[in-house]
Amino acid sequence: MSTDHPTLRISDAERETVAVRIRDAAAEGRLTLEEADERQQAVYAARTAADLEPLTADLPAPPAPVPSRRAALTPEARRRLLVHAGIGAAFALLFLIRWVVGPVPFFWPAGPLFWIAASVVAHYLWTTRRRQPSAPGTTASR
Repeated sequence: MSTDHPTLRISDAERETVAVRIRDAAAEGRLTLEEADERQQAVYAARTAADLEPLTADLPAPPAPVPSRRAALTPEARRRLLVHAGIGAAFALLFLIRWVVGPVPFFWPAGPLFWIAASVVAHYLWTTRRRQPSAPGTTASR
């Protein structure tokens, strides 16, 4: 919610953000149920940012979101992971068909299937934990 222009009309999403903040404050015991109910009614009746300001002025600021340590997959990395998973699935299907039509009574594909799955999971984890290349003109430590 922007306080730069307190007379601008607010959106439903901004109202909902403040309503969630009030619900959280009530759940933490910072507001009584009656206070929370009154403020909730005022939130949904609010039309401008100035109407919302006093409803949360005495509440602590919401905690900052924790940044994710995982990097988003680039389209190229996603393609490589899908190729890896596809090849692994093809081999898994081949092993299962071979086991079904073969004479061996025990489930021998369990070992290869485990390692195929482990390799796909390791590939995903390795790809998402890698540091992204830095912007041009800066140095990055690896």
